[in-house]
Amino acid sequence: MSSTVIARTRFSVLDRSRTRAGRPPGEALRDTVALAREAEALGYHRFWVSEHHGVPGVAGSAPTVLAAAVAAATRTIRVGTGGVMLPNHRPLVVAEQFGVLESLFPGRIDMGLGRSVGFTDGVRRALGRDKEDAEDFAAQLDELLGWFEGGSPTGVRARPAEGLRVPPFVLAMGEGALIAARAGLPMVIGDLRGREKMLRGIDAYRSRFRPSPWAAEPYVVISGTIAVAGSEAEARRLLVPEAWSMAYSRTHGTFPPLAPAEETEGRPMTAKERGFYEASLAGHVAGTGEQVADELRRVLKETEADEVLVTTSGYDRTALSDSYRRLAALFAPDH
Repeated sequence: MSSTVIARTRFSVLDRSRTRAGRPPGEALRDTVALAREAEALGYHRFWVSEHHGVPGVAGSAPTVLAAAVAAATRTIRVGTGGVMLPNHRPLVVAEQFGVLESLFPGRIDMGLGRSVGFTDGVRRALGRDKEDAEDFAAQLDELLGWFEGGSPTGVRARPAEGLRVPPFVLAMGEGALIAARAGLPMVIGDLRGREKMLRGIDAYRSRFRPSPWAAEPYVVISGTIAVAGSEAEARRLLVPEAWSMAYSRTHGTFPPLAPAEETEGRPMTAKERGFYEASLAGHVAGTGEQVADELRRVLKETEADEVLVTTSGYDRTALSDSYRRLAALFAPDH
């Protein structure tokens, strides 16, 4: 397994539009659009945005709206969602939204779909949903794809979606791998820290995959945090703000904006907070370019993935951009 395996693999970006302490949420959305333009220039294959509702640390609550802004600001990179949470929406409306996107930006739009129904009970109530709604995901997915293919027992037609081909992807959380396999769709699975669980999901997906009009064979996208810097310490530092935000959410039930690394490193923590913080820092693919290349070769050999979706967030936008640039040098040195 030589370094050419990295060059043969597609690399893409998922940006969660993380807000930063002391800065307006709108800035996070503009940062997402700017990062998409950088990713395009660096040779990344896709750029996806996420859906979160009522989360203090995330500005990205309307992924199809944000995807439109990203697609309008770029020319060649594929643009999509990672993902639209289908239980939160009527499939007809989702089909119409992606039909509009595909009509405006033909041949560049991806439809990444997930089954999450909100971060907290309060958010689920505000959405008019509960956890059980996720159990209908397979049926919702089937209905959504049906709108693109035409015909409905209601006599309604999805315009302008009907007849368009917007590639669907299933975000494989829990049972998602089996749902993706049965539907014959590409699958996105993470994260890189839970390698054994990820491999079990990939094996289940490949062994049960049924070809469909959307995909003739399995297509595996692995996702997770990757940080590349001039030193191990710098790469770890890039991950510190997100690690603290995760630790805080586990101990306080709310997900705060990202704070500077130096503020976090000097912060007194309870034993419980410290445990979650250290766990959130551990296991990511992070380090120098050489270290990250070695780990990526190992991961790609284990998973035989077709694509890597990089989900790194950080307070320091310059360091984050530099990380994406250093990673691109591994798979697309000509850029």
